[in-house]
Amino acid sequence: MMKGYPSARAALLSTAACLAFSVVASQAVLAEKVYDPGASDTEIKIGNIEAYSGPASAYGVIGKTEDAYFKMVNDQGGINGRKITFISYDDGYSPPKTVEQARKLIESDEVLVIFNALGTPPNSAIQKYQNAKKVPQLFVATGASKWDDPKNFPWTMGFQPSYRAEARIFAKFIQKAKPDAKVAVLYQNDDFGKDYLAGLKDVFGESASKFIIAEESYEVSEPTIDSHIVKLKTTGADVLVDITTPKFAAQTIKKVAEIDWKPMHLLTDVSVSIGAVMKPAGLDNAEGILSALYLKDASDPQWANDPGEKKFLEFLDKYMPGANKADTNLVYGYTAAQTMAYVLQQCGDNLTRENVMKQAASLKDFVPDTVIPGVKINTSATDFAPIEQLQMMRFKGGKWDMFGEVISAETSR
Repeated sequence: MMKGYPSARAALLSTAACLAFSVVASQAVLAEKVYDPGASDTEIKIGNIEAYSGPASAYGVIGKTEDAYFKMVNDQGGINGRKITFISYDDGYSPPKTVEQARKLIESDEVLVIFNALGTPPNSAIQKYQNAKKVPQLFVATGASKWDDPKNFPWTMGFQPSYRAEARIFAKFIQKAKPDAKVAVLYQNDDFGKDYLAGLKDVFGESASKFIIAEESYEVSEPTIDSHIVKLKTTGADVLVDITTPKFAAQTIKKVAEIDWKPMHLLTDVSVSIGAVMKPAGLDNAEGILSALYLKDASDPQWANDPGEKKFLEFLDKYMPGANKADTNLVYGYTAAQTMAYVLQQCGDNLTRENVMKQAASLKDFVPDTVIPGVKINTSATDFAPIEQLQMMRFKGGKWDMFGEVISAETSR
C-alpha cells in the first residue's frame, strides 16, 4: 500500500492538471471572439439602402437619422468597444438599383448586415439574393406581411407593424363606426398596397363586396394621382382608405378638399408625418383624418415630459440640429437604429451573421425610447414581426390625438 501511494498520488495530480487545463481551454473557447465579414475587434459595418431621391425621397431622412444615431453611439464608445461604420446608398426607390447597391454592400464593402433598407418593391428585389448569401436583411423599412416568414426566408425580418395587420384594425373600426359604409380604396400597385387590400378583406370577409365599392390603384411613376381621386368620388363612397406614400398622400388630401369630397378618410401610418405630409397638404385640409400609430410624435405636447422623448429630442439637438421635429420619419429612424444597436450589443463578441439573426429573433419586451406606452418589441424563431400593436388616432387642430386602447394584431400569414 505504502509503495503504491506515490504513483497513485501522481495519477491524481495528473488528472487534476488535465482538468485544470480543460477548464482553462474551455474558458478560452468561450472568450474567443468570432467574426464574419463586416466585424472586427474595432469595427462593425452596417449597410443601408435608402430612397434619397425619386418618388419616395421623403423617407430619405430615415437614413440620415440612423447615420446620426450611430455617430452618437460611436461618441459614447461604440458597441462593446467597437465603432459603427454606417454605409448608406441611394437607390431612388428603384428595384434594379436596389439590387446593384445590395451587391456593392455585400460583395465590395463586405458589411455584416443590411439594415432597414426602404420599401417593399426594393426589398422584394433583394430578398432571395440576401437569403442565398446568408446576409441578414434586418428590420426592413416596410410593413409587408411577407417579411415575417422565417421558414422560407430565415435571413429576412420586418420591423414596423405589418400593413395587413393595420388594415384589419381599420376594417374593424369602419365596421363599428359605419356599419353601412361604402368604402373606396386607393392603393399603390405593389405588395405594399395589396397587403392593405388583403387586410381589409380579411375582416370584411364574405361582406367585402358589400363594403368595398371601388378599388383604384396607382403607379409610383405617376406624377399626380388627382384623376384617381376624382374618379373615386363619383362612386358615391363615404369612406376612403388611403394607402399611399407621403408624396401621394399629400396630393390626395389636397385633391379631396379641392373637390369638396368629405368621406371618412383613413390614412396608412407610413404617411402620417405632420411635417412631410400634413403641412404640405394643408393642415385645414387634413383635419379629421384617421390613422393608427405606434411611435410618439415629437411635435405632440403630450410627450413633453416623457423621459424617452426627452432623450430623443436631446439627440436631435446635438446630432441633427435644425431637423424638422414634426417629421415622424426622424422618430422611425431613431427607433430602428436603437433596436439595431441593442441587437448588436446582445451579440457580445460573437459577431457572426448567424448570431445577429439569432439575437434579433430573441427580443423580449424591448421598449425603445420612442414607442407609445403599451408597445413592446418581441420576436422569436417563429415570429419575425417585431411590433404588432397600434392605437387609433385622429388629426385635429394641427396634431394627432390618440383615442381608444392599444390594439394588438397578429400578422396574417
